[in-house]
Formats: sequence, structure tokens, C-alpha cells
Amino acid sequence: MKQPQKILVIRFSSMGDIIYTTPVVRCLKQQIPNCEVHFLTKEQFKYIYQQNPYLTKLHILKPSLSDTIKDIKAEKFDLIIDLHNNLRTSIIKFRTQIPSSTYKKDRINKWLALKFKWSKLFSKDHLVDRYLETVKFIGVKNDNKPIDYYVAKPYQLEEFLPPSHQGKFIAFIIGATHFTKRMPNKKIIEICKGIDLPIVLLGGNDVKSNAEQICAAVGSRVYSTCGLTNLDQSVFIVSKAHKVIGFDTGLTHIAEAFNMPIASVWGGTTPDLLGVFPYKVKDSLVVGIDLSCRPCSKFGLEKCPLGHFKCMKNIPEEIIVDFSNG
Repeated sequence: MKQPQKILVIRFSSMGDIIYTTPVVRCLKQQIPNCEVHFLTKEQFKYIYQQNPYLTKLHILKPSLSDTIKDIKAEKFDLIIDLHNNLRTSIIKFRTQIPSSTYKKDRINKWLALKFKWSKLFSKDHLVDRYLETVKFIGVKNDNKPIDYYVAKPYQLEEFLPPSHQGKFIAFIIGATHFTKRMPNKKIIEICKGIDLPIVLLGGNDVKSNAEQICAAVGSRVYSTCGLTNLDQSVFIVSKAHKVIGFDTGLTHIAEAFNMPIASVWGGTTPDLLGVFPYKVKDSLVVGIDLSCRPCSKFGLEKCPLGHFKCMKNIPEEIIVDFSNG
């Protein structure tokens, strides 16, 4: 087809999936001369692209899909890059009749891999690489750079951290949406006790009490920002860290944008099933143990289905401590 000059990229959710679309937008903008690149997502995820210099315009999914389709038609796009591939995006493509290229989700293999723990069916390619397959047909290539995230404001560390933690520190992201993605407090405490540098805990209000317990057990070397900073401020703090420790959660994935050493810790979910291990990061450690029951879910659960939670409890603390002190 003729090289498009106005492209709409679509991904509605979630935080991690959307942050991994940023290389597609960057490569489109940089490799197609004078190309306009637009992005359509949900209201709650607009922050990921609001500061992105490669984006021409950000569009928000409206309550009425018909209104969204009307807006898309008015823009007169040459091409839709569908990185979500669900019912709504199928309706959008059908009703607009705009040429499109769609991300292949491979739902059957993922279901089989999760149901029967058939590791041979796990994807070997990162989600970014699979997203970029959708634009190869127009000559766009992977630039082999990390994902993008642009902090909204010129913050200063003294706004959020005490003097003792404004130098070289470890950012420990202790939050995650689901229980089976989080490490138990007892385990986090033992890891923190073994780390030589000051530690900053990050997460939302849901882990504020966890952070207080960790600080009380370890002492002043640990400082908590949990529940005290918004996401953009937390990303800024992470960007200034010496190294990052985090679970399978959006903030850990966003940290990859800064190409710093990351220890990515996995419990009930696995990076192979999702294809979201650290991407193009100069120094990364993926931590997880082999169990017959793992992965127990694709996105995480509210409790361990078998009650033992060995996937987190049995992770050797020394691996993470050595990475942090190295």
C-alpha cells in the first residue's frame, strides 16, 4: 500500500500494555517522513502519552462507541494500527472501513499454556516485538531502543525524599494490583535488611500499611512514599534511583524507560506467558522459581489457589540482595 501519512494507533488498556506501545509510535514517527501519529486510549491511561513528543494527537475513548467512531471518521486516517484486538476495535475497523493492521493475540495458545502449563507454548518474543510486527508491512523497523515515558513536571528529589535518601538509593516497588503478584512483607523486610544502600518504597494507598510495617522492622534506612505521591511523581523518583526492584506491575514496567538496572520479581504470573520481561534494559534480573502450579493466572489473583504461595515465599532473598549490592 501507499505509505500512510496519518495513522491511528489503538490500545485501550492496561498501563503495562500501553507503555509497551510507545516504541511503535516512536518508530512510526521517526521512520515515516512527515507522518502524523495519533493514539486512542481510555481516559484513565492518557497520562502515558500526554507528554510524548512522538505523538501528534491523543484521542480518548468516549462512553458511546458511535461518538468515537464519528471522531475517527472525521480525522480521515490512512491507516489504523490495532494493538488491542477486541470487539470494540473490530467494530471501529468495520464501521470506518479504514485499512488496518492488527496485533495477533494468540489467545488459544495462551489459554492452553496457562491451563496445562505447557511452557513450549509460551511466547518467546517480547510484547513490543509482537506489536512492531503490525507495522513491518509499511517498512517500519524496530529501532531496538527501550520504551518511552516522559515525566510531566520538572520535579526535584527534595520535594519527596529526606536528605538521607537523595543520593544513591534503591527504589523498591512493593505495590501490585493483585495479591499473587506481591511479595509478603516478611520477605521484603529480609531483603531490605540485606541491602547496603538507602531504600525508597513505592506504591499506592493499598500498600501504605505494608510500607509502615517494613519501615518499622528495618529502620531509617528505608523511607516510604507509598500513598504520598501520584504515579507521575513516583515515576520521577524511580528515574533517579540507582537500581529498581519491582513486581509485575505498571510502575516496574515504566521504569524500563530509563534504562537502569531492574530486578523484576514474578510470583503467580510469569513473564514468558505475558511477554513483558524488561525490554532493552542494559542490566536486568528476572526472578521467579519453577513450580508445577505456576503460572496460576494470566494477570494475578486475590489469593494463592493452593494456599501455600510458594512462588513468592520460596524465592531466595540472596539473589535480589546480591543484585542490589552489586
